[in-house]
Amino acid sequence: MKTFNKTLLSLTMIGFGLFSTNLLGAQGVRFTIVDGDVSQKYAKMISTSLEDTGFVLSDPHERINDAYAKRYGNPEDPDYDKDEWNVNLDNLGFYTIAHDEKLNKLLKVAPELGGFSPFNHLIYKNKSENKTYVGHLDPNTMLDIVGVKDSNVREEFVSLFDPLDKWITDELGGEVKTTTFDSLSAKPMMTYEFEFDRPEDITEFTATFQEEFEAAFEENKYIIAGFKDFKEGYEDLEMEFEEYDAYWVYSLCHFTFSYNMFNKGRPDTGVFAPCSMYMYIKEGTNKLVIGMPKLSNWIAVGSVKDRAKIEWTKKIDSEIMSIMKSLGAREI
Repeated sequence: MKTFNKTLLSLTMIGFGLFSTNLLGAQGVRFTIVDGDVSQKYAKMISTSLEDTGFVLSDPHERINDAYAKRYGNPEDPDYDKDEWNVNLDNLGFYTIAHDEKLNKLLKVAPELGGFSPFNHLIYKNKSENKTYVGHLDPNTMLDIVGVKDSNVREEFVSLFDPLDKWITDELGGEVKTTTFDSLSAKPMMTYEFEFDRPEDITEFTATFQEEFEAAFEENKYIIAGFKDFKEGYEDLEMEFEEYDAYWVYSLCHFTFSYNMFNKGRPDTGVFAPCSMYMYIKEGTNKLVIGMPKLSNWIAVGSVKDRAKIEWTKKIDSEIMSIMKSLGAREI
């Protein structure tokens, strides 16, 4: 049984293209930039005192750059990148977090929030400069991507980030900078419905579907990087969540894609990784609703111009949609 918490160019060279001061642009990513390498300090604080902010850590993935070196930088590995391997990162870490307590109320009226619940609190350091970057996607942009328009939900969700950001500033110091971008694509989400014959015990369906889902993605070389079961978690916390018979979120990663994006000049786009795909069944229904932010958002929000990276994201978006359709999900 899965459980609730189971589960090269430096930015200086990228320069004004990343940290734009254009006040007309939408806010993209909030980065705290600290002199030196604060990787160990950050890892300790997020594992010991994050809950002081109300957020909970679910699936930490520390030092992903070491895994890149072991696989793509190893001449003995079949995936060795003999043409382009370079050690471009001193550190790259993904820490997926969510404010479980406050989300209990918000998910009931805006289940789409699962597209960024949990979301990645990113840390990275380029080898080419003595600075550490810690940050997350702007919450308003999260809301714009998943399509939440309710002003009360938006206000409450955005307010969750104030204690988190203050905690980072108080603990790490540094300089805060926020990226900007022009616009999102017309359809930033992929959404599906899956109708099924409802058994007496809904877990008979969910267990079978999860097994088939995981097998399909793993067969296509994706990693199930995390799993968060909100329904089960709220039962454990004795918090009412009766609006749903099931609600869970997968974290997906395509390792080769991530290597070609993050170790080749754009570790900042790691705020989107791993991709959160939410799935829920409304109480008493026979319909599984599925949603995930498209990887095209990485290109829009990150102002990515590199043609190879753009083509990669299109390929992954298309592939994920094909896998979902092969499972019998209907695009909506």
